[in-house]
Amino acid sequence: MNHQMTPGGMTTLACLLEVSAPKPGNVHRAADFEDLTFTDFATSAVVLGQVFDANGDASLGQTILAAVQQTSWAVGTNTNLGIILLLAPLAKIAVGDSNGQIDQARVAKFFDELPAGEGTAVFEAIRLAKPGGLGQAQAMDVHSNIESPVDLLGAMELSKHRDAIARQYVTGFQTVFDKGVPLLLKGREIFGNLSQAIVFAHVALMANEPDSLIQRKLGQEMANHSQILARQAHDILEADDSLIDTTVQSYWRAVSELDFWLRSDGHRRNPGTTADLIAATLFVSIFNGAIRPPFR
Repeated sequence: MNHQMTPGGMTTLACLLEVSAPKPGNVHRAADFEDLTFTDFATSAVVLGQVFDANGDASLGQTILAAVQQTSWAVGTNTNLGIILLLAPLAKIAVGDSNGQIDQARVAKFFDELPAGEGTAVFEAIRLAKPGGLGQAQAMDVHSNIESPVDLLGAMELSKHRDAIARQYVTGFQTVFDKGVPLLLKGREIFGNLSQAIVFAHVALMANEPDSLIQRKLGQEMANHSQILARQAHDILEADDSLIDTTVQSYWRAVSELDFWLRSDGHRRNPGTTADLIAATLFVSIFNGAIRPPFR
């Protein structure tokens, strides 16, 4: 496919579409957190796209580190580490073949061909971003591997059971391709509106598995409860294919209740990892032409 945007441009667009949609529990254009705003995320989206385009020939690790550094300069906090980790490999693939399609096999091949030691700069970026709920690991801990070379995929393999982003690295972005993209397209078919489709995909991903950011910060029980609430909302549409007005109204009421619960503890329950997966889903969908202009 002949793309009219650079990989950085697609990155910025994917990030802006993701943060603009009123996804439950997250910052969006009608809801800020006390310490993190829509403007912060929009600024980060612009910065990230520029960094990706400016570092097209740089290594994956150096690109990720540059993105975290520039985001920190622009907004003074970690707005988008998960998005950086997910979109940087996709942008690298896009630079390598702007006319093809990105699929799970291409992503897996990209990671298989990474040179040794790529993880060193990635670990430095993660330390700089200081993500919430990171904790400590017995092996390949991000806090202890300061100078020694890091096997990136080995580290992600060790973290995959507790971190959905790490799991994408070792499965060729399986969640994005098997769940994210089909759900986004299904949501657009149901609602005829991209913003509502993004919310639909977000809730459906939460219903599919507990958000790993909530899990890391607040524990498995809280993450499981968020999944249950998301599943209750998602099941409303699954149970009624007719999609009559009362069904749709019931769905959005359940989504609103999920949103209220997620925001009721100083936004500590925000499903940030799911939002990151949505950003990756949008990038792939834009690149592959699954969603096309106008993006609404």
